[in-house]
Amino acid sequence: MRYTIRQIEYFIATAETGSITLASERLSISQPSISTAITHLEQELETQLFVRHHAKGLSLTPAGRTLLVEAKLLVQQAEYMYTLASEVNDKIRGQLSLGCLVTLASMIMPELSHSFTSAFPATKIAQTVSNHEELLEKLERVELDTAITYNLSVPDGFDFLPLASLPPHVLVGEASPLARHSSISLTELVNEPLILLDLPISREYFLDLFTALGLKPMITTRSPHQDVIRTMVANGYGYTLMNVRPRSDMAMDGRRVVRVPLSGDHKPMVIGVVSLKQSRKSRLVEMFERHCQSFISDAYIPGMVAPVMGRRKITK
Repeated sequence: MRYTIRQIEYFIATAETGSITLASERLSISQPSISTAITHLEQELETQLFVRHHAKGLSLTPAGRTLLVEAKLLVQQAEYMYTLASEVNDKIRGQLSLGCLVTLASMIMPELSHSFTSAFPATKIAQTVSNHEELLEKLERVELDTAITYNLSVPDGFDFLPLASLPPHVLVGEASPLARHSSISLTELVNEPLILLDLPISREYFLDLFTALGLKPMITTRSPHQDVIRTMVANGYGYTLMNVRPRSDMAMDGRRVVRVPLSGDHKPMVIGVVSLKQSRKSRLVEMFERHCQSFISDAYIPGMVAPVMGRRKITK
């Protein structure tokens, strides 16, 4: 065998990004190094892996798509050698493929990942950010070891370790008359313009809050991007419902948003760690789950105002 695991990793990164430039940024490796590695692989395997498009990046050939699947399996097997060695030596090491729900990632992942790799210096975390459905699919395909998401629609075949509960609340702009309320009900909101977080599972969760009361909200805008929604709310386009509560009350344009408690008894979203059910988890995954349990709770969530800190007495 006259190719290396490193060259295979360069091939995977280029295939997933469709660009040597983006692969270079992802891996912090120079573009010539990646280009040379791919050329070497193509020569060694006597197979064209990519079609080069002028000014439009790269696309995989049929052979390249087939070999990409095998390349990922090869890297996983190589990483598994580290896992086995760590279990034999009782040392935590290796790379953890970690997914995180897109609405949680910007707040939770930086501090959580840094604290884990600081506690276990021989580990690395490869992060994937996606929506709930895609995270479950990647876990099923063994592209991820574990993921941080909500407890909504977790099917049989998965384990879910709960960490913290996030009740829903209303988010409005600073100038909105609703911002002066001590709390507000869904009935009072039903004729107000709703800017809906349009992500799989999340949108169903928020709409079900209304359906449970026989209400139908007035949806004026939908977006899968949380920051876009916060900025629209801050500019007076309407209100939104959220579970996460960032420590900053500023939208991306510097305008302020205000959190108003939602009166009534509503099902919270529960943050947790989800993984495939299996007879035995690797020691690396087990230690990461323990770290999450010690690091995330109702009393503390990285990047957020924790539930116990954000609760106010609701009189309505």
